[in-house]
Amino acid sequence: MKKTRIYHNPRCSKSRKALEILNDNKVDTEIILYLTHSLTKEMLLEILDLSNLSIREIIRTNEREYKDNNIDNEKLTRDQLLDFILKFPQLLQRPIVIHQKKATLARPPENILKIL
Repeated sequence: MKKTRIYHNPRCSKSRKALEILNDNKVDTEIILYLTHSLTKEMLLEILDLSNLSIREIIRTNEREYKDNNIDNEKLTRDQLLDFILKFPQLLQRPIVIHQKKATLARPPENILKIL
């Protein structure tokens, strides 16, 4: 069985709390430091497919890159939005946890308990 994965930013308190919940539940976890480990389109598509979230729900709208690149433009396609996340990984919402073919945006971190 695949390890549980967390897309983690150690500087984020919610991400640290999510990792703590996984550790407290003794979940074998692969930590993906997505700001330093290159994301792939396949990773993003897996998150979308397993979470039932829309592409816009996994984008952080308060980042400078969001505003500077007019990502709020509703005419942008899903592929264009994916490309922006790949170019600017800080746009990815965090933390995201994938566990046994289910994914959740762990905001609040306790959302993880719904998929464990």
